[in-house]
Amino acid sequence: MSVTEPLADKLKSFRSYVRKMKSYGEALDVMYWDLRTGAPKKGVGVRSEAIGELSAEMFKMSVSDEMGRYIEELTEPGVFGQLDELNRKLVEECKKEYDRSKKIPADKYQAYVVLTSQAESVWEEAKEKSDFAMFQPFLEKIVAANLEFIEMWGYEGHKYNTLLDMYEPGMTVEKLDPLFAGLREKLVPLVADIQKSASVPDTSFLKQSFDVEQQKKFSRYILGELGYDFDAGRLDESVHPFATGLNPGDVRITTRYLTDDVTSALFGTIHECGHALYEQNISEELIGTTLCTGTSMGIHESQSRFWENMIGRSRSFWNRYLPELKALYPDRLGEVSAESFYRGINVVQPSLIRIEADELTYNLHIMIRYEIEKKLFDGSLAVADLPAYWNEKYKEYLGVTPSNDGEGVLQDVHWSGGSFGYFPSYSLGNLYSAQIRHTMEKALGDLDDLVAKGEFAAIKNWLIENIYRYGKLLTPDEVITRVTGEPLNPDYLVDYLQSKYKEIYKL
Repeated sequence: MSVTEPLADKLKSFRSYVRKMKSYGEALDVMYWDLRTGAPKKGVGVRSEAIGELSAEMFKMSVSDEMGRYIEELTEPGVFGQLDELNRKLVEECKKEYDRSKKIPADKYQAYVVLTSQAESVWEEAKEKSDFAMFQPFLEKIVAANLEFIEMWGYEGHKYNTLLDMYEPGMTVEKLDPLFAGLREKLVPLVADIQKSASVPDTSFLKQSFDVEQQKKFSRYILGELGYDFDAGRLDESVHPFATGLNPGDVRITTRYLTDDVTSALFGTIHECGHALYEQNISEELIGTTLCTGTSMGIHESQSRFWENMIGRSRSFWNRYLPELKALYPDRLGEVSAESFYRGINVVQPSLIRIEADELTYNLHIMIRYEIEKKLFDGSLAVADLPAYWNEKYKEYLGVTPSNDGEGVLQDVHWSGGSFGYFPSYSLGNLYSAQIRHTMEKALGDLDDLVAKGEFAAIKNWLIENIYRYGKLLTPDEVITRVTGEPLNPDYLVDYLQSKYKEIYKL
């Protein structure tokens, strides 16, 4: 049945309304990016107020009577069935956001945005000074606000489920608990066996002084090799690496350079490149809609973790690119073989910092944050007790204890922005990426072969065709089932990690 003329007009008007909202969102993204990449400290207060004003306007549009009328008219049984797949999905997404946001008073939402904008800047200073007390009152207010929002939104089962669903639709504590417990059960013994191995990779060559300008040069070179489009993005510095996708033609990434570690910035850059490749290659027909983004944080993280670990930390990658890195640091790396470098960057060693953790113990970092967030929202853990509980969990899970809050409870930016429920997506990303990689190899052949030749276009194009171009048109479950032919299966990640690390440690 063809769309009638009145409906076509209504749809055009609705799409124009949504595009205006997206324009506000793009302006906000630029302002957030600026705050985290060098905005003057004295301007933070006024900037936060401006962000709050614009966010409030966008929020009001999302819950306005006009949006309500669009949703009511476009979801009528006789009308909704006439819409094509893209417009049906767009209406569904707007309705879900409308139903959820309508329950939050606009003034409360604006105050919350101002609070988190200020909190991110306070967090940066608190992290630098290792002073949790400085950040504590902001975090207490953020947690309290989220608890109030959860009561307004409503929840089933654990209160935390409402927050999980915001980042990974359909995910619950009831699903994650056994998944994480099973992963921990299988990976902890492997970590223990590795710790007993006599075949320990040498990492001394990684901890030297490495000129930052040369690091920047190499990071940009690798981004180009992987297919990052600099005409549709840029690379900057920030305290914590991140990616910001304004639209497919403007996807910015940042990294953090350390003078005593040549790989930290590089792998941070490749990680964010994975996010950016996703956002830069979403179908143009989705631009100006709420579907022009990744379908979930878990699927998004599957791409950052795939490119960082399964590509960037592979033996074939360094067989190809170590000569270029050695040319920049001949006196530092001149005598290091590709095999030594590969083993060195894949050393398994329980550590304090999540973003610098090896891919085997990384999931334990996520599980700690997951346990903490659950307790914050079921009332069994107070914000004031966070540093002590954090240190206790690191001792229990990883056998290490932070010497200060900067390398402990203050190390991540997420809570300052109110991103509770986000952390599990990192481990879900690891699970998705292993399963996607398994399917990709059946289609493209040995990935190591392609990497060794620098033929990343074949890999990227396969991902564009099967995942990237769809944006948010498909749910996470639909993506993984359509791409791999089965629901999420943790065995692929376990098999990948066991195969890789048993070989490295000669187990």
